[in-house]
Amino acid sequence: QSCFSRQQLLATIRQMQQLLKGQETRFSEGLRAMRSRLSSLHSTLAKAAPEAPTVSCPALQAPTDGRKFGTKYLVEHEVHFTCDPGFQLLGSGTRLCQANGTWSGQEPRCEEISECSSSPCQNGGTCLEGLNQFKCVCPQQWTGATCQHRAQTAPPAWSVRDDPAFSRQPRCAQVAQAQQCSCDPGFHMNGTAANGLCQDLNECEVFQRDGGPRLCAHSCVNLPGSFRCSCPSGYVLLGDGKSCEDIDECSLSQDNCTGGSTCINTGGGFQCVTPRCPPATGNVSYVKTSPFQCERNPCPMESRSCHHAPKTISFHYLPLPSRLLTPAPLFRMATAAAPGRPGPDSLRFGIAGGKSRGRFVVQRSDRHTGELILVQSLQGPQTIQVDVDMSEYLDRVFQAKHVSKITLFVSAYEF
Repeated sequence: QSCFSRQQLLATIRQMQQLLKGQETRFSEGLRAMRSRLSSLHSTLAKAAPEAPTVSCPALQAPTDGRKFGTKYLVEHEVHFTCDPGFQLLGSGTRLCQANGTWSGQEPRCEEISECSSSPCQNGGTCLEGLNQFKCVCPQQWTGATCQHRAQTAPPAWSVRDDPAFSRQPRCAQVAQAQQCSCDPGFHMNGTAANGLCQDLNECEVFQRDGGPRLCAHSCVNLPGSFRCSCPSGYVLLGDGKSCEDIDECSLSQDNCTGGSTCINTGGGFQCVTPRCPPATGNVSYVKTSPFQCERNPCPMESRSCHHAPKTISFHYLPLPSRLLTPAPLFRMATAAAPGRPGPDSLRFGIAGGKSRGRFVVQRSDRHTGELILVQSLQGPQTIQVDVDMSEYLDRVFQAKHVSKITLFVSAYEF
């Protein structure tokens, strides 16, 4: 009886094993059927919903008497416009290609402006309007295109004949029963051979009057029989005797900046700067991580305004000569991914505020770099600040914003 019971038990176990095996087979077949049906549904959906075509905007042309920066017309791309010297921009300086295939803003156009409206003549000069240009009528003692240089006057009338330095007797010789007289270099004969006098030739006046090559980068001082060039304060005369080079007071420790500020060399002088982080507002606060950079403190997870505030704020100072030829690249902004983290796949650059528009544009120089370009010449002396922002996007989702605060110290001189 015991043996019979054991045989029954083994038979029961085998039956249960076969039953489980059958259920496992049916379960696997069910999974395969479900996967096949899901794959079929995905294929049907993909065929039913084809990819949306890439949206682009109509091509844009540069305005008359102006220029266009940017050649891509796809959604989220920007095009910038500027006007030639003597014209001002009306309409939108920047236009964005929108998702509906239209451009934001208004069509730009360039309108001629009065050359004298900016009061270009210095030191009491009178501005006369011309065709795309102006002319300054300078008071006595001042000269230059904008009356920016102090004129060098000739010696008083009495000194030409009485001062032996500026007037001297000619050298005469009897040649073939005739008297031949000549003057030293830098002097010219005034009068006849019988009563002539060698008078100094004022090279500074002659070259300025005849429109010849400029003798000096800054000012010309007449000397007996010659001339010399001089430079304004803060500059030194170079070895060629005519060019001026800026003195770097900062590197020579000739500045008077206190311990809490930094010396920035400028054309003809220096500036003491003290960059400061913006004060805390709401959930947004900054900490200074270097003399010229501030970083935002961590944001609360729920604070959208904090996450959209600039993540970094950097300060930059650039000295520029007056009337720099344009277009001139001034500054570059770039992004780099942290090790082990994906970098942004899209960048947007812009100029914050409206005061600097028309003078500058920002255009992409490569995938991860934007460039600030001066498109309107600046006349010094003046100080200009322009803020450039760079926004990072990943899969069209905003990641972070970085702001560069750029201060331009424009010199009074063109060197």
